[in-house]
Parts: sequence; structure tokens; C-alpha cells
Amino acid sequence: MRVLIVGGSGFLGAELARQASAAGHTTAATYATGPGSIREVTWHALDLRGPGRVAAVVAEVCPHVVINASSGKADWAVTAEGPIRLAMAAAKSGSRLIHVSSNAVFSGARVHYDESCPPDPVTPYGAAKAAAETGVLLVRADAVVARTSLIIGDGQSVHEHAVHELAAGARTGALFTDDIRCPVHVADLAAALIELASGDTSGIHHLGGSEALSRHELGVLIARRDGLDGSRLPTGLRADSAFPGALDVRLDSRATQRKLRTTLRGGRQFLTPTA
Repeated sequence: MRVLIVGGSGFLGAELARQASAAGHTTAATYATGPGSIREVTWHALDLRGPGRVAAVVAEVCPHVVINASSGKADWAVTAEGPIRLAMAAAKSGSRLIHVSSNAVFSGARVHYDESCPPDPVTPYGAAKAAAETGVLLVRADAVVARTSLIIGDGQSVHEHAVHELAAGARTGALFTDDIRCPVHVADLAAALIELASGDTSGIHHLGGSEALSRHELGVLIARRDGLDGSRLPTGLRADSAFPGALDVRLDSRATQRKLRTTLRGGRQFLTPTA
């Protein structure tokens, strides 16, 4: 299988590139500022704001499947419009498309969200991700939109770096006890996405971890794993802060999990050290 990973130099994209190439897939990946370090991968510079360049890269690679793991945060041109350009290019080349979305498309008003729940974002980033979902599925009805949650690794995610800095007193802020998500390990998420890419499924899928945790609970687990003093982590309530966004958003991934061989572990599972 020939795979193009858009955003391949990012945290999730790099893991996708590693797993795809290790599985023997012919793998190409894109970067915005600099290529990744995986030798088996062919790297292409790509700015999703340029429709000509998007079409050129997809045409050059001619992939069987495109996995969009890019992240433009609240930049509308990248996060909302970029995936639609990618879907158009994939449609022209006959490539399948797996588009990675986010639980940020939800407001938290109903707490538990399965694949049938319509987006109701409350932040610019969430609105951009929701617009991308709609556009991608309009252009490619057979695309996969895979919503996920906080992505954790083995020390390299932004969440893990934040915990280390807070425990060391190197940054200000707090880990909220009322901000609840379903964190997922980057290796589990990448494996699940490649599994979806290898099949013929389409539509919306949820790929969150199997356990809901607050930001503070997650931070304590990270601290414990890494030998840090979790009691040094400052706590607070997001409801009392100036940070916009949903409080409690729990992705119900059970329907998708039943289709997968890959297990989407919960945070306590992948963050608890094994003897």
C-alpha cells in the first residue's frame, strides 16, 4: 500500500510514518518547516494553504490512501480549508482519505459523545475542525473522519512536557480538575488509523482512549510514571479560568473499537509502569 501522511513531521504524523514504513508500506510524508528523520520515508514540503501545491504533491505520490494528521490550530486556512483542498486532490487521484479530527468539535453540553452526535463547537479551533469535517465528507463521501482526544506518548507530547515544567516550577498555570477528556496513546492511535486506512470503512469514527480522566488526573499519572512529585502539580478549575472551551467531553469509541484489532487503551493502562 502506498501511503501519504500529511503532517508527517508532527507528533502523531511521525508515529504514523514510523508504523507505516515498518509495516512495509511505501510511505511518503509532508512537512511544513522541516522533514522528519525516518530514512525510509520520502519527504515533501507542503503548505495546505496552497491548492496548487496540495494537488501537485498528491499527484506526484499517487497514494492509495492519504492520512491527514496535520495541525494548524485555529488557523482557518490550514485547519478548515486545507483538508478540503486535500480531499479534492485525493478525489482527483482516486486516493482514499483518512482525516484526523478532534473532540474540540463538541461543546461538552452532553458530556458523552458517540459518532452520531452533531458538532457544536465553542472555540475557533473547534469550529475550524468541524468545518473541515463537513467539507471533507461533502467532497469525499467515502472518506474516514477520525475524531480523537488528548494524544499522549512516552514523554514527547505537549501534555507531558507541560507536566514536567509545572512539577519543576518552570511554568505557571494549573492542571484543571474539571477538564475531562479520553486521552489516547499515540502508538494506539496511529495503529488504529493505519488499520482504518487498510480497510474499506468510511464515515465518522471515534478514536479516544477507553477511560475518561481530568487534566490533573492525567498529570499525576504522567508524574508518577516519570518519577516526579505529583503533589507539586498545581490544580484549578477551568470553569473559573479565562480559558475558553468545553469542560467535559468524553468520546464514546466503543462502536469503532468493535471494528478494530488495535486496542485503544485508557490512560491508567498506558501510563502505569509495568514491572
